[in-house]
Amino acid sequence: MQKIISFKAIQTFEAAARLSSFALAAEELFVTPSAISHQIKLLEEEIGVRLFHRVHRSVVLTDVGRRYAHEIAAAFARIEAATRNTGCTEKSDILTVHSAPSIAAQWLMPRLARFSALYPDIDVSVHASTDLVNLTDERLDVDIRYGPIPLHPTGTLVLTLPPETIVPLSAPQLANGNHPIRTVADLRHHTLIHSEICLVRWRDWLRDYEKVKLDITRGPRFDRSFMAISAAVDGRGVCLESLLLAERELEAGKLVAPLGLDGPKVSGYTFNVLKSRADLPKIKNFQEWLFAELAVGSKWRNYK
Repeated sequence: MQKIISFKAIQTFEAAARLSSFALAAEELFVTPSAISHQIKLLEEEIGVRLFHRVHRSVVLTDVGRRYAHEIAAAFARIEAATRNTGCTEKSDILTVHSAPSIAAQWLMPRLARFSALYPDIDVSVHASTDLVNLTDERLDVDIRYGPIPLHPTGTLVLTLPPETIVPLSAPQLANGNHPIRTVADLRHHTLIHSEICLVRWRDWLRDYEKVKLDITRGPRFDRSFMAISAAVDGRGVCLESLLLAERELEAGKLVAPLGLDGPKVSGYTFNVLKSRADLPKIKNFQEWLFAELAVGSKWRNYK
């Protein structure tokens, strides 16, 4: 078994080496000089080498003692810096969230300030990508995914987020321009923007309007919903997107739903966390906050 060196002895040695005096070290540590001498002797016996030369009433580090003192001083400096930096963060936890890009950009990021206001001791770090991630390595706490997941790892808690409503959206100047959009047939006069990752595409949406023939082979295509929404805001055409993701643009009047707020509903997003970590306060608080925010909704998503 590896011998454990007394931390008290190391602390005593650091003070004596730094001050070049057992007496001064005793004053700093509020002990007697004999106690200092005893701890130094104990340390020398534990490591098997002399650290100080005793010369009359003074002490001088041996060559080995000088090298050891240098290493100990550096270690104490690192401990002091780590303690200082930990205190300066003023945060108890860091919550690391991996998220699908569009819900991160369009919905989560604008609301994170509310979470921070409720839980000021938790810092949130968000990583947005469509990559499949491994929660078991514990570098990530939460994974908010979109679409089907090939296989949920054993021990994963999977919660489905409330369903989204998918409707055509456009800039108001387009919906009320030279070719107003009042019926599905009016979409013939407009460019259709395609969200290729959306679970409901134009072909799916048009199944309820078999008599209307639209050219769905043309139009710009995006593999991220937030880009399709941005293109619609810029007046490039009509996108078929989620009211959840377009909530800010609808609130600001940058987008309108010219054919109404009723549309197909899909449950595309899931909240994923390891069951073994689900009850950690930072994860539990975030989960409860997120689902509460989704439940509140807005006048757009609360439309019946």
